[in-house]
Amino acid sequence: MVNGVSLEKFKDIYPFQSKWAQIGLYRYHYLDEGSGETLLMLHGNPTWSFYYRDLIAGLRGGYRCVVPDHIGCGLSDKPQEYDYTLARHIENLEFLCERLALRDVTLVMHDWGGAIGMGYAVRHPLNVKRLVVFNTAAFLSERIPLSINLCRLPVLGAAAIRLFNAFARMAVLRACKRRERMTPKVRAGYLAPYNSYANRVGNLRFVQDIPMNPKVPSYSVVESIESQLQQFRDRPTLMVWGKKDFCFNDYFLERWKALFPTAEVHEVPDAGHYVVEDAHERIVPWMKSFLSRNPMQ
Repeated sequence: MVNGVSLEKFKDIYPFQSKWAQIGLYRYHYLDEGSGETLLMLHGNPTWSFYYRDLIAGLRGGYRCVVPDHIGCGLSDKPQEYDYTLARHIENLEFLCERLALRDVTLVMHDWGGAIGMGYAVRHPLNVKRLVVFNTAAFLSERIPLSINLCRLPVLGAAAIRLFNAFARMAVLRACKRRERMTPKVRAGYLAPYNSYANRVGNLRFVQDIPMNPKVPSYSVVESIESQLQQFRDRPTLMVWGKKDFCFNDYFLERWKALFPTAEVHEVPDAGHYVVEDAHERIVPWMKSFLSRNPMQ
């Protein structure tokens, strides 16, 4: 039992040793598997380190995989009164990187992990050596699916996400396109940390922090990140994109391509938003090849 979540039935698919960093009053859960160059894997909402389990298993033989759960997510603490903003998530990541003395990292980013990861990168550009991008954004956009926008409404959103767990439940139904991958056990694994009204507070706060207008706290942070992305054009970059993503669609991929025109790009036609779930057996060899062909300078 970890933070009220039983992991016993997931040991065969999530066979990792939990670790924690204490950030103020709260425990920040992370995995630290393997040794070698550091792959810093950053998840989004409503996933957690469980999302990267197959990449960890496939890469920890030659790399150090550090995979945190953002506060409010996964096995990290889920305080009810907390500054659940992009800026705070970036600060927490900075704390972890400093505590673990992570140097010359390769950022592996999905969903909110893109903004959090690149938020870290613009503050520590010399410490980021390579980028791996999965269906994410680190720039402003007015595009948002109606279903997610409805979850931002003050009363409806809170009820849908916290009372009925609609956000996480809909994600396991819509985000993975290869339905055979979303077995009952895998589905339960994604949902396990979000098993109560209290434990879904982070899910709601992430949705509320989507930078759709300047009044949202994350807006100015993402605006600043976007203005500094050009400095990473020389970093080796791998993009793997699920083409059936209902949220981060081809518009976002084209934005990334324009920002990083020399990136290695793999478009996965049969994958959705959870591209790692849909295509991990293809992604692991792509990543191994990319990393070996782009050694640390």
